[in-house]
Amino acid sequence: MGFAQLVIGPAGSGKSTYCSSLYQHCETVGRSIHIVNLDPAAENFDYPVAMDIRELINLDDVMDELGLGPNGGLIYCMEHLEDNLDDWLTEELDNYSDDDYLVFDCPGQIELFSHVPVLRNFVDHLKRKNFNVCAVYLLDSQFMTDVTKFISGCMASLSAMIQLELPHINILSKMDLVSNKKDIEDFLNPEPQFLLSELNQRMAPQFAKLNKALIELVDEFSMVSFVPLDLRKESSIRYVLAQIDNCIQYGEDADVKIKDYDPENDDE
Repeated sequence: MGFAQLVIGPAGSGKSTYCSSLYQHCETVGRSIHIVNLDPAAENFDYPVAMDIRELINLDDVMDELGLGPNGGLIYCMEHLEDNLDDWLTEELDNYSDDDYLVFDCPGQIELFSHVPVLRNFVDHLKRKNFNVCAVYLLDSQFMTDVTKFISGCMASLSAMIQLELPHINILSKMDLVSNKKDIEDFLNPEPQFLLSELNQRMAPQFAKLNKALIELVDEFSMVSFVPLDLRKESSIRYVLAQIDNCIQYGEDADVKIKDYDPENDDE
C-alpha cells in the first residue's frame, strides 16, 4: 500500500514552500518521500521533482497553441491529465514500490478542488492503485485577520472536503510571517458563539439568519480546527506530518511487521 498527500489551497498559500520544507525535514530525519509537481505552470523548484506534469503537458504551450488564457489553459492541462490517468500517470506510478510516500504539489486554482471533477478523478485513480490519500489544505495565516475571512476560508476548505471525500487536514501556513499571533489564536479553536457574535457585529442585521446557518455548518463539519505551521520550527513540521501520517495510517503496518518478525524480543 502506498501513501500520498494531496497538497491543495489557494494560489500563494505556500504549497510549494510547504513541500520543499517537508522534503528537507524528511531528508534530515532519514525518511524517504517523493514530491510530485502537478502544476503545469510551475517554473522553479526547491526540491527534487520525482514526477512532473510538464513532461505530459505545459501551460505555456497550451496558451500559445490554443489561444487560451491562464485559467482556461490550466483547466485544459488538468483535463488532459485526467484523460491520461491510465497511461502517463499509471506508467509513472509503476516506478514506485507499494510502501512509497508521494506528495502531490497541486495548482492553486480553487475551482480544481471545489467543483471541477479533475482532482476527484485523480484521487479515485490513486485509490485504485492502492494509495491511502490525505488532502492537505493550506490557508495563509495572514488572511485570517477577521471572522469574515475566517468563514470564507472555512467554506472553501469545506467545498474541497466534500468534493474530494478524503481525510482532510487544514493548515494555517506562514505562521512565521505573522506579526501578532494573538489575532490568529482566536481562530485556531474558536467557540461557535464567539464566531457568531463577531460575525453579527460586522454584518447588517438582515444577515443574522445566514450568519447562524454558516456557523452551524462550520461547527457541524468540524471545520473550525486549523493546525498552525511555522516552517522555522522543526517541531511544527514534525507535528503537522504526524497528524497527516495518522490520517493515512502511515507506519502502522511497519509496527506490526517488527513485532511479528522479532517475537523473541518480548522475553528480553
